Amino acid sequence: MQNQKVRQTTCCIVGGGPAGIVLGYLLAHAGVHVTVLEKHGNFFRDFRGDTVHPSTLQVLYELGLLDDFLKIPHQKVTSVGAVVGDIAFPVADFRHLPVHCKFTVLMPQWDFLNFLSERARAFPSFELLMHHEATGLLKDGNRVTGIRALGPNQTDVEITADLVVACDGRHSTMRAAANLDLREFGVPIDVLWFRISRKPTDPEQVLGTMNYGKALILINRNDYFQAGMIIQKGSFSEIQQRGIDDFRRSILQLAPYLVERINELESWDQIRLLTVQINRLRRWYRSGLLCIGDAAHAMSPAGGVGINLAIQDAIFSANVLAQPLRAGRNTDRVLTTVQRRREFPTAVTQAVQVAIHRGFARVFENPGPIHAPWLLKVAVRIPGIHSALGYAVGIGVRPEHPKLPEGARSRRPSRYAVAIGSLVGLAVAFVTLRRRVA
Repeated sequence: MQNQKVRQTTCCIVGGGPAGIVLGYLLAHAGVHVTVLEKHGNFFRDFRGDTVHPSTLQVLYELGLLDDFLKIPHQKVTSVGAVVGDIAFPVADFRHLPVHCKFTVLMPQWDFLNFLSERARAFPSFELLMHHEATGLLKDGNRVTGIRALGPNQTDVEITADLVVACDGRHSTMRAAANLDLREFGVPIDVLWFRISRKPTDPEQVLGTMNYGKALILINRNDYFQAGMIIQKGSFSEIQQRGIDDFRRSILQLAPYLVERINELESWDQIRLLTVQINRLRRWYRSGLLCIGDAAHAMSPAGGVGINLAIQDAIFSANVLAQPLRAGRNTDRVLTTVQRRREFPTAVTQAVQVAIHRGFARVFENPGPIHAPWLLKVAVRIPGIHSALGYAVGIGVRPEHPKLPEGARSRRPSRYAVAIGSLVGLAVAFVTLRRRVA
C-alpha cells in the first residue's frame, strides 16, 4: 500500500456517469470547487445507454454547447416505432416538441461524457480523477465529511468535502455505506445485450419487435446494432443450457434479415446480462451526503429515460446547491429540497415502467405468433397521441433548466410552450397511472 494522500474539495462527486459529469460541469460553471471520481481509466464501456434526449439537447443549447456537440458523429431520431406481431406501429413523435432540438440523438455514451468533461476542464474549479474508486465514507459523528478511495496503483486516498454526491449507479457503494433504505419494485424481465453488424438497408426499430413470446430491441449505431433481447427474469441460465444456436434462431424469428450475420455471435462471452431493477431510496440524503441518478432510483432501460432523469436530477441539484456551496454554508436543508423536487417525476416514471413491464410479462405467455390487439390499433390512431408520447419520452415529467449567469440571454422555450407540453406529459402519466390502479 502506498502512502496515504489527503485532498480537499468543496463538493466531491462519486461516479463519472451522466449525472456526475453534468453536475460537475454545472457546479464548476457556477464557481464551485468540485472533484469528480471515476473508478475506470476512461469512459469506454459498451452497453451503456446511448440516447441523448431532446431535454438534454435543450440544456446543451441553453449552455451554448450544442453546436459543438452535434459535430460528434451521431444519428438523429425524430420518431420511433415498434413491431407487434406482423404489424408496424408508430409510437413516439419528437417533431413537435417545444424545444430547440425536435429529435433524440443516438451516440455512444462515452462520446457524451468525453465531450462534457473536456469542456468542464476549462473551469479552474473542476477536477476529474480517473482511476479513483470510492470505497467508503469519512464521517464526523452522523455527518459525512468526505470519502475514502483507492487511486492508481492502489494508493489510499482521502478526500474531505463539504458535500459528497453519490452518482455511482444502481450498485452504489456510497449508498450502501450510508445505510440508506431502498424500496424495490418487482420487475419481471431482464435484458441480454449484444452487438451485431448492421447494413444500410436494415430497418430501424429503436423500440423493438415483439412476437413469438419474445421482444428484441435494435439500436442503430451506424455500422452495427446494439441489440437487446428481453427475457423473463432469471431465465438466462436456462437459455444458456439450450445453447447458442437456439439463441441465434430466436433472434432470427424476430429479425430474419440478420440471417447472414447471426453467426457473428459465437459464444456467450459476447452477450451481457443486464438485471433490470426498478427501485427508489426512501430518503435520498443524510447530513453531508446526497444520492442522485441511479444511486437514488434505478430505472429500467426502456426508452433510455433513466439517463434523462439522472441528468435532470443533476441540473436541479446544481441550481440549488451552487450558492450555499460557494458561500461555505451547510447544505443539509437544501438536500431535502432536491428530493422533494425530483421524487415526483421519478415516481411517475417508475410507475409507468412497472405497468409497461407487466405487459411484457404477458408477451412471454404466448410462444407462438401473436396478432396486434384491436385496442392497440385504435389507440395509435388517436389524434395527438404520438406527440404526447414523444413528450413523455423525450422531455419527461418536470424538466429542469440550468441557472445561467446574470445578464446571459435566455434560450429557454417560452413558458406557454412548456406549460402546454407539461400538461400533455402529465395527462399521459395520469392515464397510465389510472389504468394501473384499475
